[in-house]
Amino acid sequence: MDLWIYFTLLAALMQAVRTAGQKKLTQHLNAMATTGVRYIYALPFALLYLYWMLDYRELAMPTLNAQFLQYVLVACVMQIIGTVCLVAAFNYRNFAVATSLAKTEAIQVAVVGVLLFSTSLSQLGWVSVIIGVVGVLLLSKVKFTFRDVFQNPGAGFGLASGLALAITTLLIRESSLALNTDLLLSAAVTLAFMVSVQSLISFIYIYVQDSQQLKLMVSHWRLCLFVGITSVVGSIGWFTAASFQNAAYVKALGQVEFFITLFITYRIFREKISLIEYLGMALILISVVILLIWA
Repeated sequence: MDLWIYFTLLAALMQAVRTAGQKKLTQHLNAMATTGVRYIYALPFALLYLYWMLDYRELAMPTLNAQFLQYVLVACVMQIIGTVCLVAAFNYRNFAVATSLAKTEAIQVAVVGVLLFSTSLSQLGWVSVIIGVVGVLLLSKVKFTFRDVFQNPGAGFGLASGLALAITTLLIRESSLALNTDLLLSAAVTLAFMVSVQSLISFIYIYVQDSQQLKLMVSHWRLCLFVGITSVVGSIGWFTAASFQNAAYVKALGQVEFFITLFITYRIFREKISLIEYLGMALILISVVILLIWA
């Protein structure tokens, strides 16, 4: 198998586990602090990974050109927004459904890529988008009126998370390619830069908004460290895979996270999923399979 497939599977596994850890953290921290944990506690490991990659590939640190900075700084903000929306969605839907709504990111990557990054999508690719939208509507249990859609907070947060993370993934790929160097190294540089900026943004925001949250982040350091480590390992997978392959394909394969999420839902959180919600998740999974094979 191609290298990007291994990195994508690693990322999917780590993201499901990290998201479970973040849900547990929501019992102790607010949404922004829970989001900040994945960056602040991941930062030392991201920098160590970059140092190791520079030594392993025996290459010099690439120049952070203007094009790279333009893409990566926007990606930093969009990923924070996407994570905050995902954490907020947990307050309205159970774990599996909230994650499924956010995972429309795979479909939204294809749509945003066509609209903003001039990527192509086949006719069957568009069919997969329609199937995915139907699945989302079933999952969010909204009626087919604009009023009901906008009045459903769970659906809004889940879809907003997917959109923000879709844009993030596309920008990560553009950032990595802009460095014009070895792709393993460029992915590591992009990751270390983004986590550094996001840690700073998160820390300042949390300090200004509610400094007490910083103390809670220290007192619950074990769970925070777990989230940080799983986050950085998952990010290594996503960043590297997106550097080697079209972002839509990467996120499509990443939907294997569904099965991990269902296992976590039953075994850890003891939550139940309705038949309608199963149908919605199945439709999204089908749409992603179509995207992966024929797009």
